[in-house]
Amino acid sequence: MMDKFEASACTSMMVGKKASIDGATYISRNEDRLNAIYAKRAIVRPAKVNTDRTYVSLYNGLKVELPERAMRYTATPNVYPAQNDGKDYRSSETGCLCHNHDGINDEDGFNELNVGVSATESVYGNERVLAYDPYLKDGIAEDSLGTLLLPYVTSARQGVAFLGELIKKYGSAEGNGIQFNDKDEVWYMEIVTGHQWVAVRIPDDCYAVAANQVAIQDIDFDDPENYQWAEGIQEFVETHHLNPDRDRWNFRHIFGTDTEKDHHYNTPRVWFAQRYLNPEDQTQDPESAELPFIRKASRLISVEDIQYVLKSHYNETPYDPLGNGSEHDRKTYRSISLSRTANSHILQARPGKEAIQWLSFGVPTFNPHVPFYTNVNAIDDSYSNFTPKMDLDSAYWLHEALAMVVESHYAEFIEDDLAYQKDLNEWAHRKIAAVDEKAATLSGEELTAYLTEVNHEIAEYYNKKTRDFLFELMTRGTELSKLTFKMDPNL
Repeated sequence: MMDKFEASACTSMMVGKKASIDGATYISRNEDRLNAIYAKRAIVRPAKVNTDRTYVSLYNGLKVELPERAMRYTATPNVYPAQNDGKDYRSSETGCLCHNHDGINDEDGFNELNVGVSATESVYGNERVLAYDPYLKDGIAEDSLGTLLLPYVTSARQGVAFLGELIKKYGSAEGNGIQFNDKDEVWYMEIVTGHQWVAVRIPDDCYAVAANQVAIQDIDFDDPENYQWAEGIQEFVETHHLNPDRDRWNFRHIFGTDTEKDHHYNTPRVWFAQRYLNPEDQTQDPESAELPFIRKASRLISVEDIQYVLKSHYNETPYDPLGNGSEHDRKTYRSISLSRTANSHILQARPGKEAIQWLSFGVPTFNPHVPFYTNVNAIDDSYSNFTPKMDLDSAYWLHEALAMVVESHYAEFIEDDLAYQKDLNEWAHRKIAAVDEKAATLSGEELTAYLTEVNHEIAEYYNKKTRDFLFELMTRGTELSKLTFKMDPNL
């Protein structure tokens, strides 16, 4: 088994088309890393013919034979390999913790067929299963998944099968959960040993949340329409006597973990999301290993609901690290939104309309999710370019700066920050409606060119509003310094 160089300790949320308020399917995730500054970019990789048919991972040397043609797709890769400028930012004076050894990490995006992928949610197999099928040092790891999937998959369902074949041939270097969506379906796949995996189709009227722990539960091997699995997985479990249950085949029980760390680091995040989306049920235990993976929400789910979950930190509970609970309670559970969230994304596959990739750099709690169309040739320079020194023309640095300022005076600034995010969401809905109306009259390269220009307009609007808000808070913050003194005016 190999350790991840930068573990992606994420939180994922998926929503079926009949569970959403607008009929779209959604996959989403906070990409969390080990360091607060782990710079990301948002780019479009063009369609191409692979003249060199061999992919080589910068992270672990994995070699994979590629198909001949690669589709265009959006991605949020690590800065170093995407920048390709030969610099080792880890040793730079800025201390930016990005390195070629982390690999490409394209992480999330839509391809030109509007198939979305979010890779990955780190998950962990137990010692019993890994004893008989350990990870492969040069197998497929998180750094490679976006690059190997997004240019080639044609549907969410086919994406699972495509990756399953890759795992069969090359093995896996680590445990990972991968989300797939298209306009009709959402699939979640968990790989927890060198070759064993299962996947489940999220029912159209349901949602699901995963948080760094094996999430998938019972598998119906007589229902290939809604489940997929590694060839021979049942025999593997039976041969090695791995099933602890007498009368069920529960993937979580067989392959997953149930530890003290899980109870404090992982399961509470699922508990909080379900508490929010099913407020009628307040009986669940945040440390329970039996929280359901798939649930029906008490209402239709909006993009704002998904944002709320990804931005949350046990709001309005004693466990909120920014709240008023006891010091013990505030430090009991790992939050969903973190200072070390490298990027937060929501992939919205809309019926009859263009797909949208909502992106948030900086700490999600304090920053907006910005809607970008994906049938484009570019996102925007402020998202695609990166400078190792802080520069407020860079969306990454701009939002990192805003988060730091808001959190430094949380009590004084949080209500204004929430209003700033709400205003931007209102503007986004109006802008998307207007763009959709015009986009319906266009096609082909003309449509792509139009949506590319729209992305620039959206980025420019959000960047200006964010800079203005940041400067306003910095100005107000000067009055909050503890280095002040009031004298009696009569002296």
